[in-house]
Amino acid sequence: MTTRSAALASRLDLNADVGELLDQSPLDGDAAIMAQVSSVNIACGFHAGGPSTMRRSCATAAAAGVVIGAHPSYRDMAGFGRRFMDVDPDELTQELVYQIGALQAMARAEGATVRYIKPHGALYNAIVHHSAQAQAVVSAVLAVDPGLAILVAPQSQVQLLGEASGLTVVTEAFADRAYNPDGTLVSRTQRGAVLHSIDAVVAQSLDIALRQEVTAVDGSRVKLTTRSLCLHGDTPGAVDMARAVRAALSNAGVEIGSFA
Repeated sequence: MTTRSAALASRLDLNADVGELLDQSPLDGDAAIMAQVSSVNIACGFHAGGPSTMRRSCATAAAAGVVIGAHPSYRDMAGFGRRFMDVDPDELTQELVYQIGALQAMARAEGATVRYIKPHGALYNAIVHHSAQAQAVVSAVLAVDPGLAILVAPQSQVQLLGEASGLTVVTEAFADRAYNPDGTLVSRTQRGAVLHSIDAVVAQSLDIALRQEVTAVDGSRVKLTTRSLCLHGDTPGAVDMARAVRAALSNAGVEIGSFA
């Protein structure tokens, strides 16, 4: 390891979205991803998964020794939670409480606990700017357990509101998503929004871990302050990506460990 790498080495959480399968589907891919990461965001049934998948995901995570987070979303199974929904904030809060509580019960049944929440998909993106929905997320966490951390995008409304409410807020960046010059994610409706090359994913991961920066789609450099790095478990080749990212970070002197 070079002197420069040693100087920049840090501790970083590596998280992945899991449990995004039908109840009858095997979890082999998720188990392989869990072997590489430190935290997992388990779908809570509103965009993917269901009771059986949720409980088996918790059991697999507990066996792997990774930290469990709830991954709630809009009520949008048909759209995989990737369509913005203009939900009444109070209704959204109750739906989030419901989802988090359901995963807590499944985790408890497997001798594990939920330590944080990370909103999914369109909800995650909406609460970057949508103050009312951001407050709905914060209100849900306060109602369920103020000790839960929230994993969110940096410089977002939910970050500001969560910190103002006394919650533990952790910001993250994405290994496998393209960035706009303002630090937001490129919409999945745009070509190139998801990085599919392992080399590109590894390069972006090292940029984030060692320099807290990414290269935006216009070539500009964007500063990202983050304690967690996300890989999407539903991306084709996700297991190989996770292995490659973990190896590259370890070789660069980055310690992998959950924030929770």
